Amino acid sequence: MRVSAKVDYAVRAAVELATAEPGVLIKAEAISRSQDIPRKFLDNILQGLRQSGLIESRRGPEGGHRLAKAASEITLADVIRAIDGPLANVGGQSPDSLELQGSAEPLREVWVAVRAALREVLEVVTLADVASGTLPEHVGELTKLPGAWERR
Repeated sequence: MRVSAKVDYAVRAAVELATAEPGVLIKAEAISRSQDIPRKFLDNILQGLRQSGLIESRRGPEGGHRLAKAASEITLADVIRAIDGPLANVGGQSPDSLELQGSAEPLREVWVAVRAALREVLEVVTLADVASGTLPEHVGELTKLPGAWERR
């Protein structure tokens, strides 16, 4: 899975909002500074998160951004889908809708399995988990697998 800079920034911005007191509005400038996200890029990201219903925004001198629901109710998958669409697709198609022939036919199951593996992590880890530094146990176990930290 390739995580784009836009998705990385979106997750970081959402986690930053998750660290705020519930209901407190955080200015985009503060998020930009704290997470070293280019401001114009961040504005675009915040718009996507707002359109997806993950954050709320208010304009004006007292304005800013906040999560639209509790950080424990927003998964990393929710943020990724808001910015990039489905977690896993193949050439713009859902893996389960692929029609492959001949020797390539088993690849459909491989791509569905890849999507399931991504869901096993991204649909379980919430913004609250990341903000608190307390990830689900099975996620931590995955980081201990042989070769997990090796670049290939």
